Amino acid sequence: MPFTFTKLEIPEVILVKPRVFEDNRGFFLENYKYSEFANFGIKDNFMQDNHSKSVKNVLRGLHYQKQPKAQAKLVRCTNGEIFDVAIDIRKGSPTFGKWVSAVLSAENKKMLYIPIGFAHGFCVISDQAEINYKSSDEYAPETEGAICWNDSSIGISWPIENPIISEKDGQNKTLAEAVNNFVY
Repeated sequence: MPFTFTKLEIPEVILVKPRVFEDNRGFFLENYKYSEFANFGIKDNFMQDNHSKSVKNVLRGLHYQKQPKAQAKLVRCTNGEIFDVAIDIRKGSPTFGKWVSAVLSAENKKMLYIPIGFAHGFCVISDQAEINYKSSDEYAPETEGAICWNDSSIGISWPIENPIISEKDGQNKTLAEAVNNFVY
C-alpha cells in the first residue's frame, strides 16, 4: 500500500503518509490515488488543485465553503514547513469547536485530509512555504465562510507570535457568530 492513513483525535481528520521511494537521484511518491483513498473510506472526487506560497509567520484561515459548494481538502506542503489546523464546525457534533493539527513539511511529505464540515487554516513556521491542496469542489466566493484565527472559544495553540494575516482574515467572525450550514 502506497499510503499510511492515521485518524487524528477527531477521527474524520486523517493524516496521510505516502510511501516514498528515495535514492541518489531524488525521490518519487504518489500524491493521491483514488482507489487507495476510497479503500480507506475517503471517496471525495477532487475537482480543483490550488498552490500557494507564503513567508514565515503568515497565517491563513480559518476558511470553509458552505453547502452546496462545501469542500473537503487534501493539503500537502511541498516547500518549507507549516502548522496545519482543522476545526470541526458541524453543529451537533460531539467534537464541535475542537481542533486538531499536524506539522506538514517538504521533508516529512505528510498530507492532511480535512473533510466537509471543517474549517481549515495554517501558519508558516519556516522561512517560506509552498502549499498544494486538492478541493472536492471548485471555489465559489458566494459560499465562503471564515472564523477568526484567534477565537478564544476554539483556543488554537499557534506556534507563532504576531502572525501576518490578510485584511480580509482580520475581519473574520468568531465560531459563534460565523454562518455555516453543516450539521453532524
